[in-house]
Amino acid sequence: MTVARRTEPLAQGLTASTPILELQNLTKRYAPGLPPVLESLNLSVEAGELVTLLGPSGCGKTTTLRLIAGLETPDGGSVRLLGRDVTSPFVPPERRGVGLVFQDYALFPHLTVLGNVLFGLHTLPRPERLTRARETLALVGLTVFESRLPHQLSGGQQQRVALARALAPRPALLLLDEPFSNLDAGLRHATRQEVRTILRRSGTTALLVTHDQEEALAFSDRLLVMRAGQVEQIGPPHEVYTRPRTAFVANFLGRSNLLSGTASGLTARTALGTLPLAEAAHGPVLVSVRPEHLAFARAGEGGTPVIILAREYKGHDVTYTVRLGNQELLVHDASGEVRPEGGEVQVRVTQAARPVRAGEPGDRSSSGKGT
Repeated sequence: MTVARRTEPLAQGLTASTPILELQNLTKRYAPGLPPVLESLNLSVEAGELVTLLGPSGCGKTTTLRLIAGLETPDGGSVRLLGRDVTSPFVPPERRGVGLVFQDYALFPHLTVLGNVLFGLHTLPRPERLTRARETLALVGLTVFESRLPHQLSGGQQQRVALARALAPRPALLLLDEPFSNLDAGLRHATRQEVRTILRRSGTTALLVTHDQEEALAFSDRLLVMRAGQVEQIGPPHEVYTRPRTAFVANFLGRSNLLSGTASGLTARTALGTLPLAEAAHGPVLVSVRPEHLAFARAGEGGTPVIILAREYKGHDVTYTVRLGNQELLVHDASGEVRPEGGEVQVRVTQAARPVRAGEPGDRSSSGKGT
């Protein structure tokens, strides 16, 4: 797909250091006396950033988007867009300068592709509408489909029409609510990459909601892992993955082996033996060892005996479930050798383990809160 490059950002007059979005202690309850769906959320998003809210169903991701868009009113805290408080006094959705792309696209079936994009431009002077709509269709690579109806398009093309309709008014911020979840796996990957490229080249600031870990890692400049209405950890994807602060983050973002042990500085005694630690700890400790950081030991390398319970062949590697005492561990093996189930082997740790906190929701010491 050819993507037209814009010569100016969608949000006019902003520098890269200007916060597009600021959330301060944002809180929401859906009924008096019930626990908050969202509690004291703080976040700052800069111009051009792609930020992802990641977490299980019910953790407050979509509620956050709805509060930013003005589709819900908060019980506490504030939403600031381009430095302007839009919660007090309350600014309605149509006056916030925010674009929305939903899971189901919400295209008008009786309107053409061009008609769908034009629909969001009623506030522009009439002579400018057609030019802006066609310019935006060129941006998403759909110019040749402008006369088609939505049902005549593939799922990925419909997604790009929804994106064009949201981008045409040139919003300061684009909100994407599970936008790829209705696509099959192959199309989801391709469409995600296309959308990311479009947002990058247009200079659009975007906030994506998803529960898909791979999507969050591939799409984001920063990701915010949420649990029970609170922030567990926030940071660049590679940092959150490689340096999880809590057991929840270690297990939700990818898969992890969690081992109890006793730490003494930069080592810990565990069921896998004495392991090097990525950071110093002392006393009882819980450590995370990623499956790709476990390997089968060859003769003379030393290791810990385990029993292979099951294997999943994936082409590029094999994921083994092994038993160590009463605990099951995962091992990702890319050696090309397929090992039989039921066999006894030895495993060794190839990288330093990372201490993590067990951390229940609400434990501020392990929440990773911040901007």
